[in-house]
Amino acid sequence: MATLLSVNVGMPEDVAWQGRTVRTGVWKSPVPGPRLVRRLNVVGDGQGDLAGHGGEIRAVLVYQLGSYQYWRKQLGRDDLDFGSFGENFTVDGLADEEVCVGDRYRIGEAEFEVTQPRVTCYRLGMRLGEPTLPSLLVAHHRPGFYLRVLTEGHVEAGDEIILTRKGPEKLSVADIDALLYLPHRDTTKLRRALNIPALSPGWRQSFRELADAPQPEAESGRPGPERPGPGWPGFRRLRVARIVPETPTVSSVYLGTVDGTPLPEARPGQYLSLRLAVGGATAPVVRSYSLSSVPTADTYRISVKHEPHGRASDYIHTALRSGDLVEVAAPRGTFVLEEGSRPIVLVSAGIGATPVLAMLDRLAAVRDSRPVWWIHTARDPAHHAFAEETRALLARLPHAHEHVYYTAQGINSPAPHVTYGRPTAGALAAIGVPADADVYVCGPPGFMADAEARLRAHGVRPERIHTELFGALAAVNPGVTPTAVVPPHQPSGPAGPGPLVTFARSGITTPWSPAHASLLDLAEACDVPTRWSCRTGVCHTCVTPLVSGDVTYAPEPLERPESGTVLVCCGEPATEVVLDL
Repeated sequence: MATLLSVNVGMPEDVAWQGRTVRTGVWKSPVPGPRLVRRLNVVGDGQGDLAGHGGEIRAVLVYQLGSYQYWRKQLGRDDLDFGSFGENFTVDGLADEEVCVGDRYRIGEAEFEVTQPRVTCYRLGMRLGEPTLPSLLVAHHRPGFYLRVLTEGHVEAGDEIILTRKGPEKLSVADIDALLYLPHRDTTKLRRALNIPALSPGWRQSFRELADAPQPEAESGRPGPERPGPGWPGFRRLRVARIVPETPTVSSVYLGTVDGTPLPEARPGQYLSLRLAVGGATAPVVRSYSLSSVPTADTYRISVKHEPHGRASDYIHTALRSGDLVEVAAPRGTFVLEEGSRPIVLVSAGIGATPVLAMLDRLAAVRDSRPVWWIHTARDPAHHAFAEETRALLARLPHAHEHVYYTAQGINSPAPHVTYGRPTAGALAAIGVPADADVYVCGPPGFMADAEARLRAHGVRPERIHTELFGALAAVNPGVTPTAVVPPHQPSGPAGPGPLVTFARSGITTPWSPAHASLLDLAEACDVPTRWSCRTGVCHTCVTPLVSGDVTYAPEPLERPESGTVLVCCGEPATEVVLDL
């Protein structure tokens, strides 16, 4: 018989951690007597990060006495009191390998349904002073689990826990957790998990993607289709075939192989990373530029705006010549034109036209039958790059719409498709942009934020709005209180003795130092925007594209990421590395 041993609650509070302030509700303490459990929470309880914790599907967190006893022995700790693992219910029984997702239980007056395992999170390691604990919970098959509240009511310590219905498929919490986080997953179990109605939407989506992905021979019993990867590892030398001025500030650079061999294909919207030996720089400068046309078998084209204080763009515009050799990484990037049947809207401003121009090039090459809207903002006709090329491509499409906006004042309208000013929310409806379109947006950050807001107001669903940001991506650090943005910089203290580490999007190259615990730690010391969740290599939110180089891991992650990527939270450079951060 299972028993509720303790009801634990705690409200979110600000906690100092590694020079940051984290908003968290992981500190929970036992409360005496009956406690009302409502649909979203135990009364008196709260969560600091509702994106990863809490809500209707994760209203109550459960952890077991057996796991407490296990961790007290494993960690040599005698201070692990009930609530220490952030759980709302401490229970005797209900082991993770016995409880199944979809099981229903009655406790006191309330009834509950098991929805998913605990989400591994760095805040548990922070709470107990054990940084690796999130990965240990997964590796040792002791995550705990969440409950949805089916019937609200009072519960209290000492209540018997009664199984009222067994879930379908009979996949335990430990089974479900392993399917997401551990290697050598069973695809049959993945598909069975998708048959469990109670499984939370987030885990369901993850399992659907894993089940649909090509499987290696060891897992499926037969070879799966090869996944397209980078066209070559690291950097290779390409020759500048020619340089073509497009406007007073934009030039296109055509690149080909040195030996005349064909270039790998690239998807419209992807970019190239160039490593340039800029005069006066202590280390090569790495910058990324979108492909501005569909590559041919022997040519890639990038188009670069001459920025007033840009070392790389200044070098390209003033020093680079036809015949020069340039180190280039293979095409990569996820901002790509997707297949489908919905209308397509390509929105850009200034040099942000480059990736969507490549998309338009591909659409024109196959004379795509979908309706296509081209919406571009430029300063004036003189600074409107690719104007004639764009019109020629649009003319090859059966259902094309062109709308151009010039922001400079006092210019006579040269064509009916040109408007002076900036596109507004009302303009989208006026020019007939369909709300069910797939939209691709690229330009300065402020322009993209405004465009995305206008598109949502127009009725376009958020998941159909795709954006590409030149430069560093926005940080994703769940639970950390936002602070003033500091531009990326060299880390403080003496330079390290290790290999060079380059954060390509942020424009920082610095030697590795053993003083840093990981590549993530170094990035944060440079104020490079980072993206992470568990910080121990469990959930793979720390996965970052690896442009070049090799890494080692300490500690070894539960599952290594795919080739061409790195877990920055536990990775260290074994050679000179370039990261897409």
